[in-house]
Amino acid sequence: MSQGPSVAVPESLEGVVAAHTVLSDVDGLAGRLTIRGYAVEDLAHRAGFEDVAHLLLDGFFDAMPSDLAPALGAARVRAFAEIAALDEGLARRDPVEAVRALIARLPDGDGLDTALVLIAAPAVFTPAVLRVAAGQSPVAPDPALSHAADVLAMTRGVPATDGEARALDAYLVTVCDHGLNASTFAARVVASTRAGLTSAVLAGLSALKGPLHGGAPGPVIEMLDAIGTPDNAQAWILAALARGDRLMGFGHRIYRVRDPRADALKAAIRQLAQSQTNLASTTVPGRLAFAEAVEQAALRILRDHKPGRPLDTNVEFYTAVLLEALGLPPASFTCVFAMGRTAGWIAHAREQLATGKLVRPQSVYVGPRTKAAA
Repeated sequence: MSQGPSVAVPESLEGVVAAHTVLSDVDGLAGRLTIRGYAVEDLAHRAGFEDVAHLLLDGFFDAMPSDLAPALGAARVRAFAEIAALDEGLARRDPVEAVRALIARLPDGDGLDTALVLIAAPAVFTPAVLRVAAGQSPVAPDPALSHAADVLAMTRGVPATDGEARALDAYLVTVCDHGLNASTFAARVVASTRAGLTSAVLAGLSALKGPLHGGAPGPVIEMLDAIGTPDNAQAWILAALARGDRLMGFGHRIYRVRDPRADALKAAIRQLAQSQTNLASTTVPGRLAFAEAVEQAALRILRDHKPGRPLDTNVEFYTAVLLEALGLPPASFTCVFAMGRTAGWIAHAREQLATGKLVRPQSVYVGPRTKAAA
């Protein structure tokens, strides 16, 4: 537009307040994240995903059931009906692309039934995509299981232990919402046009396709594998920094101190290692000890090399260790993130819709002035 905005803002919109929300509060200076007033660490330790999804959605839909678990189990069954559209060609694409294509087949709408099927969709479609890509048949959901337990059963074809299901539950709770991040903002912008919830979720999922948001846990595994042993950590990290490489799993756009979600997930991994004797990965205690050694070496070196820039452990570092411990392949990590975050996207979409406002910022034209036609 030729007329500039009334307030000039950074092109990244950093520091700009673009929404008022009751859903989550991110305090980057204090290292605190609350979901509807509850500390995320407490929710990860005490609540299941169904509980926190209910917490996020409550107040945005009429006739919300007091217990979301049966309704979400039924929604997984309804979502599984779309698996008929999954062929080997689609399954061999990037998992985010395949899951997005399947979600795009779901009807759009604004009601609770639509919301629950959308929350169920990544949890059902991701295991099916992984299995078909590996030449295996999809496993139908069991509505009697918890959401997390069903995800693991559909992925691996065998029941999850209680400890494994609890660990995945803790992860889904930890990542369910996180302020106005890129994918949530995309979902709110689409919702502001009065498009349906399916469209808003597709926008959020598409934002995860880029490497700057939601895609770092996989590279954390690559980094840990490249380091190999605790004795190699210091030399490897120093060489990476000398090349100008980014250390995956460290630093955050918002947090100036430690990401509170990192400790919540580390605690979940420790509980998993202590409670299980038949893990998908039998080396969880050793892998956790190795990851902690790498973390301490990285933090020490980062403090020495970048004293004026706070770079601490973020959620992606221990996400990688936890999801690997559950036997989930790195290619699926972004989709597993979406399993938790979809509940947040839907809550934000409904919150934005309730404002009745279309998100419509202005731009400042910086190209050449009007030219005469030849």
